[in-house]
Amino acid sequence: MTPHLAGFVARRALTGLLLVIVASSAALVLARLVPGDHIGLFDVPPEVAETERRRLGLDRPIREQYLEWVRTAARLDLGESTRYPGRRVSALIGERAGNSILLGTLALGLATLLGIPLGVVTGSRMGRAAVRAAQGSSLLILSIPPIVLALALLVFAARTGLFPVGGLPGGRSALEAARYFVLPVIALALPAAAVLERLQSRSLAYALGETAIVAGRARGLPARRVVWRHAFRLSLGPVLSVYGILIGGLFSGSFVVEYVMTWPGLGRLMYDALMYRDANLVAGCAATGAALLACGVFLSDVARAVADPRLEERR
Repeated sequence: MTPHLAGFVARRALTGLLLVIVASSAALVLARLVPGDHIGLFDVPPEVAETERRRLGLDRPIREQYLEWVRTAARLDLGESTRYPGRRVSALIGERAGNSILLGTLALGLATLLGIPLGVVTGSRMGRAAVRAAQGSSLLILSIPPIVLALALLVFAARTGLFPVGGLPGGRSALEAARYFVLPVIALALPAAAVLERLQSRSLAYALGETAIVAGRARGLPARRVVWRHAFRLSLGPVLSVYGILIGGLFSGSFVVEYVMTWPGLGRLMYDALMYRDANLVAGCAATGAALLACGVFLSDVARAVADPRLEERR
């Protein structure tokens, strides 16, 4: 690793750490500033409520609560959940994060397999009918709100009976469990594939106008070879830069998809934390989501820097 690349990687890692700290801190403070707390959701005597607030430190100023949370978080202890009494936030996130990461990995793979080849087809104009169909499909998917797409897939599954609706029950074989992934994976992958198709199409169209590519075509190189071997490599830069955001968004879980399809991931856990005013759990989910986003952007930036060393020298 060259000194320039090492410095670039260090700066990107520090930026990612800062993102996690800011996101989790903002989530905790905002959750604490909301009037009321989880104890107010239960019908308990005032003296019992006051004792519980004192035990949890909710009677102290926001500043003291935040500093105490920072001290425990520095030891990788995100505190105790009030939504799930007796459970540590770190354990709850560990149980749910795997479901979101697996779902995001499958969705990213499907989006890549669909979006990148379609973007090459539309960007190179290989087949007028295929280009129109791909462009129309991408624009249609991008225009549909995520909640509408998720609900449409649920209606389709409920009426046809092809796929199970909702959740991820335990005690099933791998083949049976795989059927529960189909709907949420499709709901997450289709919008990401449409984004990749649009970006890949524009990036490839721009690459085809580069001097080296134009010269290769003028020398009589086959069109498919020019597109897939030469122009495709030149077009990967902008696509890789967006991959980081896609990875973070998919891995941290789509809030809408997980809620609508009752998927036991981070999005669903975050929803429960917000509804029950569990500030520690809200902050933990925000920190995990920010960490996944930071990792995605970090890996994307490093991949671009390795592929084109000129990038890290300019930053």
